[in-house]
Amino acid sequence: MRAILTLPLRVAFGCYAVVAGLTVTALVLPILVVTPGLRRRRALARVGARLIFGLIGARLRVEGEEHMPRGQAIVVANHASYLDGIILQGALPPDFGFVIKREVTRVPLVHLLLRRIGSQFVDRFSAQGKLRDARRLVRIAANGEALAFFPEGTFGPQPGLRPFKLGAFAAASRAGLPVVPVIISGARQMLPAGSLLPRPGRLHVRVTPPIQPGAMAELDARALLAAARRRILVHLDEPDLERGPDA
Repeated sequence: MRAILTLPLRVAFGCYAVVAGLTVTALVLPILVVTPGLRRRRALARVGARLIFGLIGARLRVEGEEHMPRGQAIVVANHASYLDGIILQGALPPDFGFVIKREVTRVPLVHLLLRRIGSQFVDRFSAQGKLRDARRLVRIAANGEALAFFPEGTFGPQPGLRPFKLGAFAAASRAGLPVVPVIISGARQMLPAGSLLPRPGRLHVRVTPPIQPGAMAELDARALLAAARRRILVHLDEPDLERGPDA
């Protein structure tokens, strides 16, 4: 009976959360279009992201902000929900460009918003496209751009940390930038894969100390990947899917 009674409340909350998100986006997007300066636009998007979570009562708690390096860095975070990009937008300083799958460019308004805050779009399927995008990201990182990646590349209904792609770590190694592992908690529970309506919840972002790259690019990229993955697993209350669901 309790589950039956709470279902309408969950649906009502989910609808309210969607309306709140769309309303804030509709207010912020026109301002983003005309606002000069990339950092200003990112700061505005950060305010918008925090406003969304504030309106739905999902307090976004950020821990370890003092670990974020001054200047350029590569942030890597676990990926469990469509909320993750909004969460990082609200949690990180307005210095980061997000690396996002190219499929989102098919959604015109979302594409416009992400492009205005300096996001980079990458091909996940074409071998030639992936190589081209990897080279472009290395150049961008080498030119001093701070980037935020979800190195798993995607997420699914099964809890756990998926294997990482090498791209973020190759860019960090070749550009000589520190890698900052970030752990997002609560997003999977709030908007699970396959769900259209968010649920009530709390969100926690933990920023951990940066990992510095070494001298040998390819070997060091793999070492950076392994070190960042270990760091995230320490703080993530989910299994290591690279070793199997029971690891």
